[in-house]
Amino acid sequence: RVTMASAFRISLKPKVSDSMTHLMVDFALERRMLQAVKFLPVPKAPEIDLAACLVADNCITVSWRMPEEDSRIDHFVLEYRKTNFDGLPRVKDEQRWELIDYIKATEYTLSGLKFDTKYMNFRVQACNKAVAGEYSDPVTLETKAFVFSLDSTSSHLNLKVEDTYVEWDPTGGKGQEKIKGKENKSRSGAPSPKRTSVTTRSSARGSRDHFTGESYTVLGDTAVESGQHYWEVRAQKDCKSYSVGVTYRTLGKFDQLGKTNSSWCIHINNWLQTTFSAKHNNKTKTLDIPVPDRIGVYCDFDGGQLAFYNANSKELLHIFRTKFTQPLLPGFMIWCGGLTVSTGLQVPSAVKTLQKSENGLSGSTSSLNNIAQ
Repeated sequence: RVTMASAFRISLKPKVSDSMTHLMVDFALERRMLQAVKFLPVPKAPEIDLAACLVADNCITVSWRMPEEDSRIDHFVLEYRKTNFDGLPRVKDEQRWELIDYIKATEYTLSGLKFDTKYMNFRVQACNKAVAGEYSDPVTLETKAFVFSLDSTSSHLNLKVEDTYVEWDPTGGKGQEKIKGKENKSRSGAPSPKRTSVTTRSSARGSRDHFTGESYTVLGDTAVESGQHYWEVRAQKDCKSYSVGVTYRTLGKFDQLGKTNSSWCIHINNWLQTTFSAKHNNKTKTLDIPVPDRIGVYCDFDGGQLAFYNANSKELLHIFRTKFTQPLLPGFMIWCGGLTVSTGLQVPSAVKTLQKSENGLSGSTSSLNNIAQ
């Protein structure tokens, strides 16, 4: 009995002559098996088509092609990672690659991304039934978007601030700890006589007095100084009153959003009956439309536009047209309830389209769209 290498797991019974002078083994079956084996070459590296790649609506579509046609390709593998460095990926201080496997087409769309870095690196490899080939040359796509947190160091002390979440807290942080996202059942608007800040996050705006009195306000920690930016706000369903807008840094500690000539906002009041309005320079314009559960804020600093949208349908709610003369900070006022802010969002394509349409209309400026002095 002759046994071949164990990896083949093939056993042969040799034929032996009567006089034991000859030993013969028939390898015909094994020869036919080896001849039937199909050897697949290692796939070549794909080439990412940078011109066909698209970054829009917090989605990235990556497109690639093979240097030459290869019908034996079974699937592709896409890897990506976030970075703040332009150009080729760096070994040091980089995040690990995220992998998407078994892609059958020669393009792939990543959706629902938060662009909290300026760029993303991508690379692709082709795979057949036997082996994966080399990765493509990596490409870097720009994903810059407006990212900010809520500035707890100057917020009203009746507000509990956690990064991108703010909640009404009538105890000024002294009472029992509340579960994030739950309504405070107390309806008292009276400030606590003795209050301390809940968080100690440092502010990019420098030190300033806490908002006080009835200005239940918190600002973003990053200013808009140029360009087009977009963020969204979602209020709790049981939120009694809140405002969303922008303001100059000069907003006084007793000032409320929309009641000065340096702040613009839309205001929702669900106390007793629902009212929806736009405010600027202590002037109010009633908005006779349903209040959406998510509000999108679009700020075109250079173009002098501040627009509010239904974040789901991208329906325009109101637009201010003005000339901004100072950096703008996102601003939020809230009484009884909580707000969640979503940043790192690109300006949606639907908003860009609506803005072009609005810019083409004449005589559509409301009485609230005053020029900031």
